[in-house]
Amino acid sequence: MASESGDSNMDREMILADFQACTGIDNIAEAITLLELNNWDLVAAINGVIPQENGILQSNFSSEASQATMYGPPSLSEAADAAAGSAVPPPSSSSSSSSPPSSSASAFCPITPSSRHIVERQPRLLNFRVEYRQRSVELVLEEGNTVGEIKQILETELGVPVSKMQLKGWKSGDVSDSTVLRSLHLPKNNSLYVLTPDIAPTASTSKNSALQDSLNQNFLLVISHREAQRDYNLNFPGSRTIQEVKRNISDLTNIPVRHQQWEGWPASASDDSMTLALSGISYPCHHLSVCRRSSPANAQEPTEECADVHMISDSEGDDYEDASEFGVDDSEMFGVGSSSCRKSPMMPENSENETDALIHFTSEFSSRYGETHPMFFIGSLEAASQEAFHGKARDRKLLAIYLHNDDSVLSNVFCSQMMCADSIVSYLSQNFITWAWDVTKEANKSRLLTMCTRHFGSVVTQTIRTYKTDQFPLLLIVMGKRTSNEVLNVIQGNTTVDELMMRLMGAMEIFTAQQQEDIKDEDEREAREMVKREQDEAYRLSLEADRKKREAQEREEAEQFRLEQMRKEQEEEKEAIRLSLEQALPPEPDEESGEQISKLRIRTPSGEFLERRFLGSCKLQVLFDFVASKGYPFEEFKLLTTFPRRNITQLDPGSTLLEAKLFPQETLFLEAKE
Repeated sequence: MASESGDSNMDREMILADFQACTGIDNIAEAITLLELNNWDLVAAINGVIPQENGILQSNFSSEASQATMYGPPSLSEAADAAAGSAVPPPSSSSSSSSPPSSSASAFCPITPSSRHIVERQPRLLNFRVEYRQRSVELVLEEGNTVGEIKQILETELGVPVSKMQLKGWKSGDVSDSTVLRSLHLPKNNSLYVLTPDIAPTASTSKNSALQDSLNQNFLLVISHREAQRDYNLNFPGSRTIQEVKRNISDLTNIPVRHQQWEGWPASASDDSMTLALSGISYPCHHLSVCRRSSPANAQEPTEECADVHMISDSEGDDYEDASEFGVDDSEMFGVGSSSCRKSPMMPENSENETDALIHFTSEFSSRYGETHPMFFIGSLEAASQEAFHGKARDRKLLAIYLHNDDSVLSNVFCSQMMCADSIVSYLSQNFITWAWDVTKEANKSRLLTMCTRHFGSVVTQTIRTYKTDQFPLLLIVMGKRTSNEVLNVIQGNTTVDELMMRLMGAMEIFTAQQQEDIKDEDEREAREMVKREQDEAYRLSLEADRKKREAQEREEAEQFRLEQMRKEQEEEKEAIRLSLEQALPPEPDEESGEQISKLRIRTPSGEFLERRFLGSCKLQVLFDFVASKGYPFEEFKLLTTFPRRNITQLDPGSTLLEAKLFPQETLFLEAKE
């Protein structure tokens, strides 16, 4: 029995080597999986792998046709000949006729006349299991079909329009409807799921809401690596398959999937293509353990360069699907590591201020992941909040706070695949103010918590404090409100580009709705303030006009008062002069005094007459003083005779009345000087 077991293992080693040589598949795990699916039938396995243009093998053809027809392209023929020459000795004619195809590859790979095999073309078939709510659809399609043709079939099966259907689960991320399946390099068995966010569940699908929720839920798998005596706390969405989990663990532990021995999976998890949501594991946390099992086909594994997680694949070529799960190079560090393996820190521990720390963070981020990344705000968290929240409503943005932790296994993947994706970079730049901080060092983490407490309150600080290292990095989406700032979403590192974009867009929808309300309120407030400003301006102008009017009136009154005062003063002065002149006049002589008396009659401008007797010897000045004492000063009026007309005021005031011929009587009249 031991001899038969040894021969069986040796045959499988030979079949595996021939299968790899003929198909060019370097990934041993994938090659073994394909052979096991075909019960180690070499010809059947090759028929399932070789593309349509290469064809399949058939027997019972003439030796002439066998000699004239080579298998596939020259590269495969050369590989097959090389494999046959190096791995398998040429069989004898008897063994060629008696041995079944599954026991030796010499019947297929070396194309010789004795093999009597030629090649005919046949398409490769792919199996798909598509889950949608409570339904599961099994499909078998040729790899020459397109993704759009799968959707058309699902539209018939599920009754969901293609325009509202999102087909998820592709290893390479989202693909277009025109993508040919062959270009995706898919394995034979595939698991997909359909999302219809625009179609609300009906009463008939209400029972499936729990399943749909479970596909969107995150499961925490606590996986114990027994040899390394280390636990990994990994978050996976419910749509991930068991096979994908095993591949991820292969990257973390350097244990190929085919050599992994598991404990803790429920009995219902019998198929590795099954999603975690349907596998029966516990929610939200499930404990598993894994170790390496020995295998005769197991080649020597490379030694780890560091004690912690590394992304180097095993030497047997298990790198294609495993590394593509995370989208990083084989030589790239996956996440955590010892100080001797890790690059320089994202942020120094003792920066003098936040601006210097963020300049260093941006420079280090660019050196690690390239220049295509979000434009990080250089400044304090308070300044970033002011920039995002305190402008006009139309100019406000969401605040995205990226928290990095080099000790997390997810940091490199999240930065290189999520934060540096063109779609994410563009969306963040247009709609967000992005501020970053590194919490790898405890001092920097404490500094961040202090800032968050000051700006967002203790609730946000406590929320950040509850996240463990393996749950980082985090992306906090913060929206500013009138009285406080609200954290809309906390996005953990175990997500995909599509999920990240959907959550950013969801936060943006909430923000846009709030922003429209704020814009409306702001416009109404500005309209009210405009009306108030116009009213205030009109009132101010009215007050100004009233003030000017009052000042003009006051000036006029003051001028009138001044003029009145001047007039009064002048009148008083005139009255004083008049009185003084009146008092200085000599007394009026009597008619019977015996002296020469001149009797003068003077008509005033008002028509009244002034009469007085003067001595003939009196000077004209006495006559002028008499007229002035009656209110007609010499400076303003002239004294004229009637006939002949003479201007008495032009005569010498020292001459007498007799000399002026104003004797014995005369009628004079007063006239104002021009």
